[in-house]
Amino acid sequence: MSTPTSSVPAAAPSALQRFLDGDVWHSFKTSPVAILAAAIAFVCVFCAAFAPWVAPHDPFDLASLNLADARLPPAWAEEGRVRYLLGTDDQGRDILSALFYGARISLAVGVASVLLSVFAGVALGLLAGFAGGKIDAFIMRVCDVMLSFPSILIALLIDGVGRAMFPNAHDTLAFGVLIIAISLGGWVQYARTVRGSTMVERNKEYVQAARVIGVAPWRIMLRHVLPNVLGPVLVLATIQVAAAILTEATLSFLGVGVPPTSPSLGTLIRIGNDFLFSGEWWITIFPGVMLVLIALSVNLLGDWLRDALNPRLR
Repeated sequence: MSTPTSSVPAAAPSALQRFLDGDVWHSFKTSPVAILAAAIAFVCVFCAAFAPWVAPHDPFDLASLNLADARLPPAWAEEGRVRYLLGTDDQGRDILSALFYGARISLAVGVASVLLSVFAGVALGLLAGFAGGKIDAFIMRVCDVMLSFPSILIALLIDGVGRAMFPNAHDTLAFGVLIIAISLGGWVQYARTVRGSTMVERNKEYVQAARVIGVAPWRIMLRHVLPNVLGPVLVLATIQVAAAILTEATLSFLGVGVPPTSPSLGTLIRIGNDFLFSGEWWITIFPGVMLVLIALSVNLLGDWLRDALNPRLR
């Protein structure tokens, strides 16, 4: 007689395995544009995050600067030196190293401002869509007022007021004012997006069931509604990172951005602009190319993510 064999249940796949078997990863693998954009973004972020170890020189170490090396062209030019691959600026700083350190500041300000915008916009949009009534009307009127002003104008106003109130502020406070200035023009889109999704979710059966059994409204918003409205927020945040970096570069180019002691890509472009017509094109062109690569790669990743998370396009 044959003895029955007991079947052992298969182990549940891990979260990583589910992701690798999902539609998002398959969409990424089959999109050459997304792969190229991810590679460019990874290189830029890696060089910026590990600038003290990757950069060949420390461009902000005054003891190592030599004015005799100022305005040297790139290494492939006639008067270029191999030591300075992309040339030097008017103070003898290595352009390649300055790009790494400048991108580090630009990315930090851009990501921090987007995170602050997401936090404020999601919280207000969730409250407006779930509560409705006068709270919804008040928050939406504030959004309408904010949308009537260009975001760059709001950033200029807030940053200018902050510098006037704290003329001798520390660099940390200056960075905080800049982040808040950029965030004030960016939270509105998140609030309107989350409000629309929340108004759809609050009338569904699972929310009604949670209300019947006596779950607190704040718990319903955080535990049940919020996870179902974060999809569009993730796509919007990815795209807005590039917009925040460009806004910071614009403010720094106008001279009201990051402190001069910690120049970002926008500051480097502004410095190089003074020498553009005198023949030292590399001082401003290379920071501009770096800024375009970061913004373009992030925008392409945002477009891919929007298409990958859209069930209608599958």
